Amino acid sequence: MFNKKKLVLALGALSVSASMLLTGCGGSQQQAASGSGSGSGAAISGKISASGSTALLPLLKPAQEAFQDKYKDVTVNVAGGGSFTGMNQVAEGSVDIGDSDVNLPDEYKDKGLVDHKVVVEPFVFIVDKANKVDNLTKDQVVGILTGKIQNWKDVGGDDQKITLIHRAKSSGSRATISDVVLKGAAFTDDAVIQDSNGAVRAAIASTPGSIGYVDAPYADDSVKVLKFDGVEYSAQNIIDGKYPIYGYGHMYTKGEPTGAVKAFIDYILSEEFQNSQVEKLGFIPVSKMKK
Repeated sequence: MFNKKKLVLALGALSVSASMLLTGCGGSQQQAASGSGSGSGAAISGKISASGSTALLPLLKPAQEAFQDKYKDVTVNVAGGGSFTGMNQVAEGSVDIGDSDVNLPDEYKDKGLVDHKVVVEPFVFIVDKANKVDNLTKDQVVGILTGKIQNWKDVGGDDQKITLIHRAKSSGSRATISDVVLKGAAFTDDAVIQDSNGAVRAAIASTPGSIGYVDAPYADDSVKVLKFDGVEYSAQNIIDGKYPIYGYGHMYTKGEPTGAVKAFIDYILSEEFQNSQVEKLGFIPVSKMKK
């Protein structure tokens, strides 16, 4: 009996030890798979899909490249399509991230979407380079966007028809301008519609008498940037509250993000990226805005 008791006790101890060993191994594997362990790039893998705002593309494309350099086993696919397209696709589960220039509309609030506010997006009004006008007041801009002002001579320019070139209703850029500038007034239907910020810029650069709005990083030497109410666009003027035309860039996920998706959003929000890249890319870190 004594020997049998010793054998039972020994087998029990062995079973407990084996159980602890297996539990420890399983925990390490789960930690590595989620990327929450040592922080090594090799610990995170998978594919990330994002679509939506074209205003955010000048930020997300460099972030995509830097993130993939940091995490070799991750592939990030970033596409445009417009802010509301991005929100629709992430709500449907066809992409991991919906990029948007607008706060979550009421009709999306029951879709389980989680908002990640990643950057401040400045917008500017641009015209072709031959245009003599340098500044427009808010009332003048509203008059042009609503179709009440149709000739440049009425705002200090040449006797030339105004051609409005801007975005479709699915655009978050358009929604930002509607909210910040028009304050509920309706855009004129007499306009040329383009499907991205880049397309708006290209069309304005080649169309005499045209005007439109773009995300500030798109405003290059091919177009002329206008002052708004006498204030020149600059990041500091936005931070100081002098220049009002801006919105926030959002990355929406369906539920709380995990794995590679969470790591990508965390990277964009990290001090490493926000402090070294965001302003270089023409945006403003959220942390710099006054509460």
